Amino acid sequence: MADTTEARRGRGKWDATRLPDQTGRTVVITGANSGIGFAAARALARAGAHVVFAVRDLARGGAAAARAGGSTEVRRLDLADLDSVREFAAGWDRPLDVLINNAGVMMLPEGRTAQGFETQFGTNHLGHFALTGLLLPQVTDRVVTVSSGAHRWGDGVIHFEDVNLRGGYGPVRAYAQSKLANLLFTLELQRRLTEAGSPVRALAAHPGWAATNLQSRTANPFARAFLTVGTRFLAQDDTAGALPTLYAATQDLPGAAYVGPDGPAELRGAPALAGRSAAASDPVAARRLWTLSEELTGVEWGLTAAAR
Repeated sequence: MADTTEARRGRGKWDATRLPDQTGRTVVITGANSGIGFAAARALARAGAHVVFAVRDLARGGAAAARAGGSTEVRRLDLADLDSVREFAAGWDRPLDVLINNAGVMMLPEGRTAQGFETQFGTNHLGHFALTGLLLPQVTDRVVTVSSGAHRWGDGVIHFEDVNLRGGYGPVRAYAQSKLANLLFTLELQRRLTEAGSPVRALAAHPGWAATNLQSRTANPFARAFLTVGTRFLAQDDTAGALPTLYAATQDLPGAAYVGPDGPAELRGAPALAGRSAAASDPVAARRLWTLSEELTGVEWGLTAAAR
C-alpha cells in the first residue's frame, strides 16, 4: 500500500511540510506582511526560525507577524528610500542566516523613489542591492532574491544608458527590467562570493503565477483585467507560490541556482530548477549592472573582506 503521507504530499513532491527544522536560525524577509512573503515567513516561523518582517508599515507588519505565529519581530524598511535601507542595516548587529529579498512592486504608473530612480528598478533591484551589500558581513548561509518569469518580457535587456527609462517608460518594460536585474545581481553576487572563498550562497526564485495583491496595482486597466481573469483560472495560491522561495532558502542547491514551479510554462507546481533567458545568464551584463548599481546606491561592497 502506498504511504498515505506521501500521497497527501502529491506523490512525493516537495512542499512546506518537508522544511527542515529551522530552530536557531534567523531569517530576514522583505515585504513579509503579505503575499508570498507572508506565506514564506509563516512557514519558516512554524519550522522554528526567528523571522524578521522587514516592512514599510509597522502596523501591518505587526498584524501579519501575529498571524504567522512563532518567533518573529518587525522592523521598518522602505526599499524605495536608500536612507531607510541604511538605517535598517545600521540597526542590525547579529548573525543572519538567510536574507530573502522578496518585496517588490509590479507594473506601476511611472514614478520615482526617494533618490529619484524609476520606482520598479529602484525598489525591486537597487533597494535590495544596497540592503544585501550592507548586511552581507552578517550573512552566514545564503541570500535568496525573488525574481519572475517576467524577466523575459519587454525588451529583455537592461537599459544601461537609461535605466530610469526617462526616454520611454512602460510599466511592463520597467517591471521586466527590474526582474532581469534581480537575476543578473544573483549571478554576479555568486561569482564574487566564490572568488572571495565565501561559504555564503546567492540564489534566486520565482513563484510562477501566484495569486497576490500585486496584480491589482498594475497601471494599465486592460492588463489589470487580464491579470485578474488569468489569476482566477491559472494561478496557484500564495502558499504554493512561496514554495520556490522556501526551497531556495533551505535546500542544498548550487550557488546562482534559480528555482520555480515545475509545471507547464513554470506557472504552477512543485519547486524545481527553473529556466532563464540568455540575457539573465550574461556575465558581462551582470558585471556592468553591478558597477552601475554601486555607483547609483553609493554602496561599495568590499566583498572579500566582508565575506570571510
